[in-house]
Amino acid sequence: MFSFATPSVYQSSKCFVTYGVMGHPDPKQIPSKGKPWSVLLAQDFVHNIDLILPEEVLQFVKDKIISNPGQVPVYSRVIMTLGQILEGDFFTEYIKIGNIMMLSEGRVDSENCLTIVGFLGVLTMYLDKETYERAGLVGKPHGVKGKRGLKPRWIVRYDLRSPSMLHGKKGFDRLVYACKNVLNTPVTWLFHNLSKTPAPDPLSRHYPIQYTSHPRITDGFFTKVPSLKPPLAILESRPRLDLDEFSTDIYEWLSLIRLESPRVTVDDNIDPYLSGYAVPGDPEEAQESKLCRISWRGFIPPKWTQQILADVILALPSKSWFSLSSTSSAKGIVGDSADCTMLRPPNSSGDYFLWDVRRHE
Repeated sequence: MFSFATPSVYQSSKCFVTYGVMGHPDPKQIPSKGKPWSVLLAQDFVHNIDLILPEEVLQFVKDKIISNPGQVPVYSRVIMTLGQILEGDFFTEYIKIGNIMMLSEGRVDSENCLTIVGFLGVLTMYLDKETYERAGLVGKPHGVKGKRGLKPRWIVRYDLRSPSMLHGKKGFDRLVYACKNVLNTPVTWLFHNLSKTPAPDPLSRHYPIQYTSHPRITDGFFTKVPSLKPPLAILESRPRLDLDEFSTDIYEWLSLIRLESPRVTVDDNIDPYLSGYAVPGDPEEAQESKLCRISWRGFIPPKWTQQILADVILALPSKSWFSLSSTSSAKGIVGDSADCTMLRPPNSSGDYFLWDVRRHE
């Protein structure tokens, strides 16, 4: 028998790198197909967004994005049972008509965890063996086949927008029965409404606590900035080993900026025995510059990330560079999150680098 290693953050994640050219976005019809737009929209529940840019263009972002109160994500934390979601005005207004995101407490790999995603109204339940058998629902095994070291898991999906998902229908009544007799424990949910709030609001009777993801600005980060635009010789080289090395070095540098690491500051004088990191590229080509980082943290829909990327492109001068990173919530192992980072190099309005880091399967 083959032995399957227990999932760990020490395993290597998959990173897909793209260098391409994108068109100028139309503010009235933001693109959704093609990279980088499709990769951003493919994320499910975004937890953190970082925008890195030179400090001299920070005012453009403040004037056109941060000063707009409608650009701040708002979400709620509420305690509900699954049965309460599937009944009354909440089910009609938010599930059948509206466009919401909901994520329950729990870890996908070891606990019961429920999600409701987007305007399709798809309910996904990650259940342990005991709960799955008691609920009597139809699902399929979840996880790598043959893992003897882990407890078996099942995944159950329901399209709540389907015409058959109504009271009196056999499939829906089975789900309601499971909610009353098995899945009847109140759990904490994160809730985000992407459509117009109905009046009266069915959520208000459950006493939600509202949160606002206000942007956090960190400026005055004096650092050495390497050459962010790949030389033409690297783009034309075959095989693409030079491009791989260049993109890896730039991604590492951007990650250190996001972490506010002192290793990339101008006055860093750490002992080389403790850290051998150096800013990538030719030291003579590196420029000293002040950078800033704008962060949003919370329960954020990928549609909002798409809108922010378009707004940043439209707000900044075409010669300015910036980097936008979007990190999804970890569903299983702590730290095991999907991450998408997009970089627009300087003096290239349409060129972009895209790093798409996938979580462990």
